[in-house]
Amino acid sequence: MGEFEGRTVFMSGGSRGIGLAIAEKLASEGANVAFVAKTDTPDPRLPGTIHTAAAAIEAAGGNALPILGDIRDEDSVTSAVEKTVAQFGGIDICINNASAINLSAPGDLPIKRFDLMLNINARGAFAVTQACLPHLRNSDRAHILSLSPPLDSDPKWLATHAPYTLSKFGMSMLTLGFGATEAVNGVAANCLWPRTIIATAAVQNLLGGDEAMSRTRTPGIIADSAAVILARDPASCTGNTFIDDEVLAEAGITDLSGYRAAPGGELILDVFVDGWGDFGPDGPAV
Repeated sequence: MGEFEGRTVFMSGGSRGIGLAIAEKLASEGANVAFVAKTDTPDPRLPGTIHTAAAAIEAAGGNALPILGDIRDEDSVTSAVEKTVAQFGGIDICINNASAINLSAPGDLPIKRFDLMLNINARGAFAVTQACLPHLRNSDRAHILSLSPPLDSDPKWLATHAPYTLSKFGMSMLTLGFGATEAVNGVAANCLWPRTIIATAAVQNLLGGDEAMSRTRTPGIIADSAAVILARDPASCTGNTFIDDEVLAEAGITDLSGYRAAPGGELILDVFVDGWGDFGPDGPAV
């Protein structure tokens, strides 16, 4: 039996990229995965739909429940959670994966793009987590995991892209808030963020194209890190903002060369990460 055998995951997003990688990883260890996303038909710019993702999750060994919906809509979130509970009997893990990004400076960002990021990143994470909470409280191994960064007061994150920073720090603050208030109910809440940029459609389409993609790590590093966190005892693992390679090092995984999207190139640090710390591109520094 896998680590997540019989456990039910509810995820926002998940039809591609990091979310799908996490879903496949947990499914390979026996999880049921319900996910709510907007992509019902193929988009030439964005590979994957809820239907292709469901097939991949089931091929990995889990049970999939693809749900067409929009986490900006409260009724859509409520309905998706109800469908998940009806199908699988409960929810053990809530993953806030859906996200919108625009790195424009405050003076250049259209209001509608500001609203999109706040509504998906911060408000969406809040709506999804709150809807899952009654069911998480009934689980004996409940986790909330948000793909959001460590909180950092360095003004450079505001000077460059304050709106995006607000939305992602908002996700982290809300997640840590849930961790503080829900510990008494046995529900853990943590954040996870990558050391480097990850090979996703956002990087390809918005952040640098093929050149940037050659300097990324694969979504697998986030999936493996998430699995390590979600396998831990909620009572002793809550209120943290984790970095992916640090999680893997604690689990004894120190050779990260296999996570490179392409050989050779100098990896690009992600936003909200100041440096390599005790790590190098392919593992802990020696």
